[in-house]
Amino acid sequence: MTERSGSVRGQPSEKSRPKRSWARFFFEWGIVVVGLVILVAVLPPNLRDRAKEAVRRAQCRENLKQISLALHNYQEAYGSLPPAYLVDTKGNRLHSWRTLILPYLDQKLLYEKIDLSKPWDDPANAQARSTPVTAYRCPSAGLGATRTTYLAFTGDDFCFAPTRGRTLDEITDGLSKTVMILESDTSHSVDWMSPYDERSQSFPLFSIKTPQEVHPGGTYVTLADGSVRFIRTGVSRGTRRALMTIAGGEQVREY
Repeated sequence: MTERSGSVRGQPSEKSRPKRSWARFFFEWGIVVVGLVILVAVLPPNLRDRAKEAVRRAQCRENLKQISLALHNYQEAYGSLPPAYLVDTKGNRLHSWRTLILPYLDQKLLYEKIDLSKPWDDPANAQARSTPVTAYRCPSAGLGATRTTYLAFTGDDFCFAPTRGRTLDEITDGLSKTVMILESDTSHSVDWMSPYDERSQSFPLFSIKTPQEVHPGGTYVTLADGSVRFIRTGVSRGTRRALMTIAGGEQVREY
């Protein structure tokens, strides 16, 4: 029997709160994706590559919207965002926020196979670790089935605090002005179960074009209000820091 508790720190008790509906989400994004697929089919060959990338971008946006919805449903259930990672009594990292929101991504059965009292890469969690989660895979990234470029900045200044949940009222810069999830370049990808994400040293990801970038011209992010935005390459470091921090009081310029 899979253990759901034990010597694990950081996971709160679930509250009884209504969860947001998936019906509207799938309806809205389904129309976009189907429309783009039809467009690809009727285009001449020399334009199909561009159209295929447009379809992949739409899927990427849909993935991030799913993750955002799952995070907000988690927040409604527990009263906070998930911790960046769980730790054992010795402070060793066990599991990521990506694991904790699985029930809100229609992945409850997968979640129940995971032993939260043992590390993510323990043999007891090998089956779950080798299971792909579609919502964590950008089709433009071209990575292995269990790799993800969807990461969170973790730390006291960001939406995801280590070992504890962050309440939304701590984000005093404003939910619509604070990045919650970012899409990194492929060189920073991780296994989706890995309890490691990004730290402030990775701010240059948003201003420097790299051969490993997933989408030409910039990267997608999810804001704390649930919206998905495209951050263009070359946006200033000051604007990037203003978007990442939760309570810096900085002015967010156009990006």
